[in-house]
Amino acid sequence: MSSKILIVDDHEIVRQGIRTILNNSRPDWEICGEAKNGQEAIDVVREIKPDLVILDISMPVMDGLEASRRISKMRLDCRVLVFTMHESHGLVSEVRASGAHGYVVKSQAARDLIAAIDALLAGGTFFEPQTQMESSTP
Repeated sequence: MSSKILIVDDHEIVRQGIRTILNNSRPDWEICGEAKNGQEAIDVVREIKPDLVILDISMPVMDGLEASRRISKMRLDCRVLVFTMHESHGLVSEVRASGAHGYVVKSQAARDLIAAIDALLAGGTFFEPQTQMESSTP
């Protein structure tokens, strides 16, 4: 069975880029939808119940951290990967506290995005790419 992935970013070009990378790398993954803000993400997650959400932080209406918190509270079997241009150790703590399962910086997407998705879909986490072999699995 293919994994269903929701892409959430307020920039259409970023959503298209992610879709292209995923389709080229893992044609068995299904891009089940897209959203352009956190509120839309919550609505789509509630309706479609994806296996994984790729979620930007900086978006209008509702930011990705708040959306992650709300998705986490839904108690669905849905993994959240924060995909952002922001990079800081403090942010990693905020991402973890939001209930997200992973964090990838957009500037490192070519190196980390597929590995992070693989880790999350396998039940693990992905927060520190330099130690991705140490990603935790429950």
